[in-house]
Amino acid sequence: MDKQKFIRNFCIISHIDHGKSTLADRFLEITGTVDKRKMKEQFLDQMDLERERGITIKLQPVRMVYQINDSEVYILNLIDTPGHVDFSYEVSRSLAAVEGAVLLVDATQGVQAQTLANLSLAEKEGLVIIPAVNKIDLPNARIKETKEEISHILNEGIFAPKDILEISAKQGTNVEKVLKKIIERVPPPSGDLKAPFRALIFDSQYDPYKGVIVYIRVVDGQIKKGERILMMASKAKAEVLEVGFFRPGLVRADILKAGEIGYLATGLKEIGLCRVGETITIDSKQDLVKVQPLPGYQEPKPMVFASLYPSQEADFEELREALNKLKLNDASLIFEPEISEALGRGFKVGFLGMLHLEIITERLKREYGLELVITSPSVTYRVKIKNKDGFKEINSLTQLPDWSLIEEIQEPWIKLEVLTPVQYLGQTMKALQTLEGVYQKTEYLTSQRVKIIYEAPLREIMTGFYDKLKSATSGYASMGYEFIGFRKGDLVKLDILIAGEKVAPFSRLVPRSRAFQEGRALVKKLKEIIPPQLFAVALQAAVGGKIIARETIPALRKDVTGYLYGGDYTRKRKLLEKQKRGKKRLKQIGRVHLTPDIYIKALKTE
Repeated sequence: MDKQKFIRNFCIISHIDHGKSTLADRFLEITGTVDKRKMKEQFLDQMDLERERGITIKLQPVRMVYQINDSEVYILNLIDTPGHVDFSYEVSRSLAAVEGAVLLVDATQGVQAQTLANLSLAEKEGLVIIPAVNKIDLPNARIKETKEEISHILNEGIFAPKDILEISAKQGTNVEKVLKKIIERVPPPSGDLKAPFRALIFDSQYDPYKGVIVYIRVVDGQIKKGERILMMASKAKAEVLEVGFFRPGLVRADILKAGEIGYLATGLKEIGLCRVGETITIDSKQDLVKVQPLPGYQEPKPMVFASLYPSQEADFEELREALNKLKLNDASLIFEPEISEALGRGFKVGFLGMLHLEIITERLKREYGLELVITSPSVTYRVKIKNKDGFKEINSLTQLPDWSLIEEIQEPWIKLEVLTPVQYLGQTMKALQTLEGVYQKTEYLTSQRVKIIYEAPLREIMTGFYDKLKSATSGYASMGYEFIGFRKGDLVKLDILIAGEKVAPFSRLVPRSRAFQEGRALVKKLKEIIPPQLFAVALQAAVGGKIIARETIPALRKDVTGYLYGGDYTRKRKLLEKQKRGKKRLKQIGRVHLTPDIYIKALKTE
């Protein structure tokens, strides 16, 4: 118990690109966790993708040892978290494993949308908040205004601006003060060392030799190598092959005790047996009676769906294996097999947002060498069928019942929070008015920054709205959103007919008001990418059996009169008429074969 009072578990939360990973680098240097020769920028961002994009995608724990004034030695467990809205589930898992959070705000940008979202998550967990203003070394830093904004957003202004730390993570200015403030204000973990072992899994990874390696926060008791453990939800049992902690690589230890953060190598080969949010305990009959499962995590709800198909049919099993391994340390990834006439066997995959989709597909390509066909993303809809109670959720139009049986369709809506400098308020409002949404309110954080709250359908945000907002405000605006429920939508099913045949992969649900322009745009695009046939091909967009747009791909024509030399014109006309009759007959029986690359080009989001 004495050792426990010298442990501090904390994380860093902020908006994307406000300096979390740089601050973590300085902590590693000050505490001597990483040798200076091995130090590199964004040290805790282990993936190439994180380094290239300059963003954190995966949470990353690290254990640091820090000594104050040659007296007490403290163990500081830091979890570096992502800042983007699509990875807020990673943040929520980090918050459940710690007692305190450093709230970092960029002095040049001030409070942003994700600052508010992550702060709200931390306050719900009851964490001690340590606010700090970063990047004070930059010439355009607005230190005073940023401190006022932070004071305003913290519950009832519990921090006066003068109490908020001013730091430069890049240069190391005042970073040691942050460490001292963490030791002073964050409470040590509370846990009973003598109680039966209980630990919460907050992340995991797969090792071909050690099986599933789980990242745990030990709540009660202790664990060492060789002991038998039980997963309380899946009932899976295993023997602990190895225990240890993060520096930030895996370092073996003899034992993990209450309050500590570390890892266990379980030896389990089945990935699904160790879910994130699971409670681990000792496999002992007398102890099991006393052990209560820990509160896990709220199941993440995917908001965007897309189908992934391997470009080679033979790679289907490899794709399944790769998705299973990614799901192990990304519990928000949800997928199920599906078959398409055009593209063969693949998976319908659920994502938390468009960046999440982009990162997962990029990881599949890089880490597993898979070439993928990705359909255009869509959202989940709820359908009410006539004379039946309740709604049915669908995330693919193949699950949609016959249109005549549908009484009502509901679509997901979100609450959108946009933060922008006052001088861009007009441009921001214009960009928001292009959405089919509802304005809620405007709130001034300071005299220079304003927050606009809007409600809109999720599908509106998916189609490049963020880029439009950034260009309207010269990159100064930021946005965050949260799901608020399903609402009735005036939607229609847009079908595409090619040579009179309906092509299912091109069907989509669109607002009635935009059906004509979307149908027109799609048939125009198809005219450019479908190669000409030996007969004229009609491309039609239809809503409920009514054709609303049409394009025609002209037939390929052979020069049937090229070999004639002089003579009466009737000879030429006879051959042309014969060709015309042949094309007419071919049009009645001919079919257009669409290759996978045509689907890829057509479904590719602009």
